[in-house]
Amino acid sequence: MTVRLDFTSEAFFRDPPKTIATLRMSGPVVATRFPLIGDVWITTTHDATAQVLKDGATFTLRKEDGDVAGLRWWMPRYVRTIANNMLTMDEPDHTRLRSIVDEAFRRRAIVAMEPRIRAIADGLADELFANGSPADLVQSYARILPLAVISELLGLPLADRPRFIAWGNSMSSLTNVVSFFRLLFAFRKMRAYLERQLQLARERGGEGLIAELVQVEREGGQITPDEMVSMVFLLLAAGSETTTHLISGSAYELLRNPGLRDWLEKDWSRVDLAVEEFLRFVSPVQFSKPRYVRRDVEVEGVRLKKGDRVMVMLAAANMDPAMHDRPERLDLERKPNRHMTFGTGIHFCLGHQLARIEAACALEALFVRWPKLGLAVDPAEVHWRRRPGLRAIAKLPVAAEGHGTQAIGRSEAGIDRSLTAAS
Repeated sequence: MTVRLDFTSEAFFRDPPKTIATLRMSGPVVATRFPLIGDVWITTTHDATAQVLKDGATFTLRKEDGDVAGLRWWMPRYVRTIANNMLTMDEPDHTRLRSIVDEAFRRRAIVAMEPRIRAIADGLADELFANGSPADLVQSYARILPLAVISELLGLPLADRPRFIAWGNSMSSLTNVVSFFRLLFAFRKMRAYLERQLQLARERGGEGLIAELVQVEREGGQITPDEMVSMVFLLLAAGSETTTHLISGSAYELLRNPGLRDWLEKDWSRVDLAVEEFLRFVSPVQFSKPRYVRRDVEVEGVRLKKGDRVMVMLAAANMDPAMHDRPERLDLERKPNRHMTFGTGIHFCLGHQLARIEAACALEALFVRWPKLGLAVDPAEVHWRRRPGLRAIAKLPVAAEGHGTQAIGRSEAGIDRSLTAAS
């Protein structure tokens, strides 16, 4: 039986645990229809999600003809070029490409960037209300920080930040076929821009990952010109979009839950622990990319046939009561916290360390600079983009002394550091 759910509804994004609990009642793997994808199985448990992500021999990101799962025959070539990246590749191509950039994202390299990330966050926090109050925390802060960091890491000009922001908004606004065709136009412009930047690096050299990719190409490394474009696109998009919504989603939870905020502000050394819980609870990436089933297989007792498509629901894995005590509650002291936000297996998120540090720096810089920061609207007036698969707050109006922090009063929250999901 196919379960019908609207994965782009306000009700779903406002309170994912409620929908996920209902969905899980239908089984660990459920047949449904997903926007722009069509008929697909989705996982609803931690174990089912782990099985699909770890078994690349059975669950492949490529069709038998080698094309990317989820691509349509009518899509332009430049879309296929961008989609043909290491995130959509099986072995051995995945390891071949990941090994080229892996060193730049190792923990020691990212930790070395932390002072610079903190400085960027501090500067953005200072400028939050430069254009007046209230300010949109998404556009004025959460989107700019990760874009600035990944731009420096890649070696892209910060002067081009406005176009990155416009492209990011296009990706977040993907909700239906019409918006998809608008996104195609943005993809075309992005590809042309990235090709120019790579060519400039070939001619003039430079610093950053783009220059390093050009050096690998020059030394006969195993990467094609199209793969270089898709690599930079992936790092620019994946390196900023999801972190944007992690930061804004985390800030929203703190702004509407003063008890959580008080606990964190008493000791900012707790921020890393809090970020792990925000990763689990906010789950900005709700679903994986679709995979094809290469052979008949059982997943948690559910029979899938060769040729079926399956997507793992990372948000459901993060809300599995078999793995987390009272998963519907936001508990900033949760230990252990075996969330699946970064996936598992060979496609475990390359930028997990960077996302963690960016979120920690962003939250601390924001609330230290603006200790009375509050929502400028009632929490009920905060809405999410109708983007399937991505939990993204559309706008988050804040004021230096906002009124929305009384949504859950301090007397009610007290020192309790575990609060329910729903407002």
